Amino acid sequence: MVQYSEGTRQLWQAPNLVLDPWSWTWRSADTPPPDLVDVPLDEAVRLAHRAGTCRLVPVAVIGPRDPSPTERDVAEQVGHAIGDLGVPVLCGGKTGVMEAAARGAKRAGALTIGIVPDNAWQEANDFIDLPLATGLGAARNVIVARASMALVAVGGRYGTITEAAYGLHFDKPVFGLNGAPDVPGIRHLASVPAFRDALLPLLLRLPDSS
Repeated sequence: MVQYSEGTRQLWQAPNLVLDPWSWTWRSADTPPPDLVDVPLDEAVRLAHRAGTCRLVPVAVIGPRDPSPTERDVAEQVGHAIGDLGVPVLCGGKTGVMEAAARGAKRAGALTIGIVPDNAWQEANDFIDLPLATGLGAARNVIVARASMALVAVGGRYGTITEAAYGLHFDKPVFGLNGAPDVPGIRHLASVPAFRDALLPLLLRLPDSS
């Protein structure tokens, strides 16, 4: 259970743990404030971001450049689900699933980050707020995996497999939707709401979120 104090604009866990949103860690504290109220996990994540004192750690959306219509739709839903929490969305910055996820995140008002494989940031899709031109080609997949706190694959083939594998290698949680590659370690889920529910405790670094 997570609680929130409007007076201090802090998130708490019983008995005396308070969230440091800059490092996203829970630390021991003195007596909790008297105005604590229970909040759902999704609202707790939003409150942490609205306070304006948290680090913006992104979640990556990965998938093919030439998705099916269903994959494109699911990717946009995923981007919106992440962005609606106030969490930045990171992707490869180009077309297909990447563009759809960025579009969904922008629709939710979230920051979008593109790790662009090209030499010029202008090659990013129109929904990327922060394009980072790497000039690394497919090698930029390593950066996508390393720079995110979790990854979600929507469909995908070889490029997605490499990003997911790098994520797992870096001990990042990796989720799969809509026919994502069957790589050992990927947590396959049946729907976008199921992904969102699985992501929430990870975002809040709750003790049982392994």
